[in-house]
Amino acid sequence: MKTKFISFMLLLMMAVSVNAQKHEFGNWKRYAQANRELGAPDKKAKRVVLMGNSITDGWPRVSPQFFKDHPYIIGRGIGGQTSFQFLLRFREDVINLQPKVVVINYGTNDIAENTGAYDEDLTFGNVCSMVELAKYHKCKVVLASCLPAGGFCWRPEIKDAMEKIRHLNARVQEYAKKNKIPYVDYFSAMVTPDGKEMIPSLAQDTPGVHPNEEGYKIMEGLLLPVIEKLR
Repeated sequence: MKTKFISFMLLLMMAVSVNAQKHEFGNWKRYAQANRELGAPDKKAKRVVLMGNSITDGWPRVSPQFFKDHPYIIGRGIGGQTSFQFLLRFREDVINLQPKVVVINYGTNDIAENTGAYDEDLTFGNVCSMVELAKYHKCKVVLASCLPAGGFCWRPEIKDAMEKIRHLNARVQEYAKKNKIPYVDYFSAMVTPDGKEMIPSLAQDTPGVHPNEEGYKIMEGLLLPVIEKLR
């Protein structure tokens, strides 16, 4: 009986551990302290939050001057995350900051299957849910395209990345048009003439997924006029 009780307790502890890991799936703690330090915004702040993955996460490091020149722009990217994780932390890292505008850059890690098999309908649904949440809280939305990626060095088995990126972008762009949401097309500005990958001179890696400083300059040039107009 004692042995059975010990075995039961061990199983219970394992279950609690697994649930704790699931609770952290969104990694909402990543920006918890930074969010507290921001404090409550006044009406003049007109914050702009960038929601995304490592492309957004690395932006302040690779192109710091952009954020120094525009301190109202707040990066809330987390490397490796998919739209499922964006949605889980959307309240903590967007809504609670009371921004004037949120920029949602979607898709790369969903297509790379970082959290499971890619399902375009589910990814698209996550984007729609974030838009609806933002609008409910009177936050304006910008949808920013998935960047071109000829492949993923951490997922070499995925051979049809560009086809999936194009299809998802077209679907989100049509949704944006229908709902009168500004859409920033990074993809078209950063893809090679043959349409196979990110322009190598704009990328940090091979195949190109993450922009270098020149890549971010292009993104900034496309994004800044849109968010300035919305603020």
